[in-house]
Amino acid sequence: MATRRQAVVGLFLVTLLWGGTFVWMKQAMNSLDDELDQYSTAGVVGVIVASRFLIAFVALLPFSSKARAALTSKEDWKGGLILGSLMLVGFVLQMIGIDSVSPSVSAFLTSLYVVFTAILSVKISDRKPTRMMIAGVGLATLGAGFIDGPPHIVWGTGELLTVACAFFFALHIIFTDSITKKLNPLAVTSTSFAVLVIGAAIIALVASGDLMVVEVAWQEGVVLPLLFLGLFGSLACILMLNAFQKYLNPTHAAIIYS
Repeated sequence: MATRRQAVVGLFLVTLLWGGTFVWMKQAMNSLDDELDQYSTAGVVGVIVASRFLIAFVALLPFSSKARAALTSKEDWKGGLILGSLMLVGFVLQMIGIDSVSPSVSAFLTSLYVVFTAILSVKISDRKPTRMMIAGVGLATLGAGFIDGPPHIVWGTGELLTVACAFFFALHIIFTDSITKKLNPLAVTSTSFAVLVIGAAIIALVASGDLMVVEVAWQEGVVLPLLFLGLFGSLACILMLNAFQKYLNPTHAAIIYS
């Protein structure tokens, strides 16, 4: 019971930090109008995602021998590849989408992962949802929608991409539940960060076709949001998520996140 209570508190702290990521991402994107035209939206987003997780990766390694040892473990790389790939797709879709929607709309649409998680959990476990779970999913989604007044949604590309990102985040929650029960959370955090950095860097280079796209990371108005995204939105959040989520049902965890 104590561990479950600690997990609930830990995941609630994750939500507090995640709330800031929507603002930090929007601040970074708003500072890069010229770069978006020059390198393409996908190119700029690739650099921002790669940079935030590179910061998290570099900050993690000196303090954890398990994180360093994971880089030579085949099993940890397999787990990291799955979790890192799902996060990569989710974060890239979210950041491309947030370029054309407000942070509050992005947060609401992203929170639909609580619905997707519930559906996927029922499908995978073949267990019927309880009334309490249905009520929790409904209230969490409704509450997220009205947190900043009624959501003003016009279904354009940005909104659709954000809904797609919610689906991949739901898959990440499901797979985190199973993988972190088998592998050390610090180890799989390390390898998933490495996968994210490599994958996002490839997206940036392919989308922009220009090595100079890396200059995006140190433009005025970008450095500070990137540091916050890396240290708090990535390192702190993913560490706590990987450490605590295994003690809760995936749908319970998704409701807390929402």
